[in-house]
Amino acid sequence: MGELTQQQLRKMQLLELDMVKELDRVCRKHNIFYSIDGGTLLGAVRHKGFIPWDDDMDIVMLREEYEKFKKVASEMNPDICFFQDHSTDNDYLWGFGKLRRTGTTFIRVGQEHLKFKTGIGVDVMPLDDVPKTLIGQMGLDFYCFVLRKILWSEVGKKTKKGLLRVWYSILNTIPVEWVYGKVDKISQKSRNDSPNRVRLLLYTATGKLFKRNPLRIRYSMPKRWFTDLCDYEFEGCHFLGTRDYDECLFYQYGDYMTLPPEDKRESHIPFSYINFGDEELGEKK
Repeated sequence: MGELTQQQLRKMQLLELDMVKELDRVCRKHNIFYSIDGGTLLGAVRHKGFIPWDDDMDIVMLREEYEKFKKVASEMNPDICFFQDHSTDNDYLWGFGKLRRTGTTFIRVGQEHLKFKTGIGVDVMPLDDVPKTLIGQMGLDFYCFVLRKILWSEVGKKTKKGLLRVWYSILNTIPVEWVYGKVDKISQKSRNDSPNRVRLLLYTATGKLFKRNPLRIRYSMPKRWFTDLCDYEFEGCHFLGTRDYDECLFYQYGDYMTLPPEDKRESHIPFSYINFGDEELGEKK
């Protein structure tokens, strides 16, 4: 697994920043609403930019906004980036989209054999309506867990050992189009103006990702976080984010203004190979 120097980390951050500036430009042109999220929102609030050791940026959109963005994503400057999800790249396997930096390569550890286009990326994550009842949300959580493990089985059958490798090899026989069909059935019910809470379907529920929230709110987030937005300063730019940053960040991280211990300040995308366009790290297999 490769490691970035501080200079290389900063180079990656600035390449990602350029991509989000393009997304912001296109979204504002077409009145599409997005929100910086996760470590990016935390960075905006606490640092007015990147968390110094963070190596990625996170963008979320309600499903209707996400579908609008997909239709105009080609208006982003192709010399800077392009949008990728399963609809644009049939070999792409994840449940959310990415902005990919043109002219770069980024290969995660354990994913060297995957066929989709790579590149330094920014996650663009659609948020879908969930059932109104806690039981319904818990059932959906388990269902989505199974669906994403089917997608991840293309990795798991190579990286896991013993019975887990056998299990992922079995899951890998299920066509990915079946998974995306099931997700489409859920997402088609999502509406900006519905009272339902929301979540990213094919990823661990945010409410249990970094901080274990009370059961009644663990599996979903209030939609108003992603409809009531304001501008945040970030590295000298201005990006949209939830107006209620305090409630949102406490939900995700707890005491978010306290810096973690130095030994916990880690970048979190393990890579085997990166090509920045002017510099290579690792070995391309």
